[in-house]
Amino acid sequence: MLSRIEIKNTALSVSPLCLGTNMMGTAMNQAQSNALLDKFAALGGNFLDSARGYGDWVPDAPKAASERAIGAWLKDKNRADFVLSTKGGMFDMRKGDWVPRVTPEAIEIDLAESLDHLGVETIDLYWLHIDNPAVPVAPLIDALIAHQNSGRIRYFGASNWRPERIAEAQAYAISIGHAGFAAVQPFWGLAVPNPEGAAAAGYGFYYADGLQAVHETLPMIPYSGQSRGFFTKLAAGEAGIRDDLKAMYLNDTNRLRLAAVEKLAAKHNVSLNVVVLAYLTSQPLQTIPIIGASSPAQIEESVTAAKLKLSAEELAALSVSA
Repeated sequence: MLSRIEIKNTALSVSPLCLGTNMMGTAMNQAQSNALLDKFAALGGNFLDSARGYGDWVPDAPKAASERAIGAWLKDKNRADFVLSTKGGMFDMRKGDWVPRVTPEAIEIDLAESLDHLGVETIDLYWLHIDNPAVPVAPLIDALIAHQNSGRIRYFGASNWRPERIAEAQAYAISIGHAGFAAVQPFWGLAVPNPEGAAAAGYGFYYADGLQAVHETLPMIPYSGQSRGFFTKLAAGEAGIRDDLKAMYLNDTNRLRLAAVEKLAAKHNVSLNVVVLAYLTSQPLQTIPIIGASSPAQIEESVTAAKLKLSAEELAALSVSA
């Protein structure tokens, strides 16, 4: 069973793993989504992550399919048993015009829709999905504080924001007597991405490119924490890896890291994926990875990672670079 930890500087008590739901309602139908959510809850998981735009890349899917799937599942559950996080301000993927929507007006629209889709009155942790450096931080923080004061959200955070913009936002929040962002949701996992491949796949700012200092004061709740199963696929042979995943992660550093992962997996008698996830759950600064799963069995495997505590020496061995 998963334990509970309190997200630093908040009153949110969460499982040490957060379940990502971006494929629910599209690649996974409601029954499949329910099975994953049921398994996660049965194993002590209570932290769920979605986004207003998840599923909108599928033209014939209902708007906000992921949030709707969670909302349908929640109908016969005790709302207080779960910590819900979702995101707003993303591009309108239905229009496909890539017009930035990180504005107070767009946030208000997205938040209202998310509350409706989820069937709740309050979102526990609300993320700005991306950033738009052309918009000053002050009106964004002011808007989020207003939604917090209204009870629509409890805390808010930044996803895919660069460290200098986070620092600017935090400085403004402090200047008006507010704590500002409660956490950061970056792109981060053991596999080191190829910048061009990650950009082509639409991934945001990578943790190792400057967020380490931010981590000293703000918890990290990273996405793609399992590196899309890359190390398991690499262990099976490079020829079998899809081209998009090769573009994303195939490099000499990750070949070296695979050897370290295999050594630790044998030492602890666990799967490669468990070691990859334990790399994040064992970080010295608070890190709560978002996991993905396509079956209840994969959730069970991920829960094993939360029980594995890697030493500083083991973390260093995994961090080898070419």
